[in-house]
Amino acid sequence: QVQLVESGGGLVQPGGSLRLSCTASGGIFATHAMGWYRQAPGKQRELVARITSFGVTEYGHSVLGRFTISRDNAKKTKYVQMNSLKTEESDVYYCNTDIKTARWDSFISYWGQGTQVTVSS
Repeated sequence: QVQLVESGGGLVQPGGSLRLSCTASGGIFATHAMGWYRQAPGKQRELVARITSFGVTEYGHSVLGRFTISRDNAKKTKYVQMNSLKTEESDVYYCNTDIKTARWDSFISYWGQGTQVTVSS
């Protein structure tokens, strides 16, 4: 059973930093793209950052220059370092990973449960 477990969320003051982690486990043959998304109540889920297995990165426009995504393939873990956080970035952050569980299977997109990030003084 594939699982994605997020950690690192919490309360931070405006201008502060947090690092989120997401680890995949359970019968994984290979991973491809890994990403972080966020969603506020009543709004669509939006891309924060994404990184492929080749290390190609993509960022949401609003986080460019402040957030950095990275991955450790051996640990099946990805991270997003979030700096200069703003109050409007208080959301639930979700990790997403494309995973195949066997050599001949297709990649399937899996989601974590989400971790709350609150930016407030």
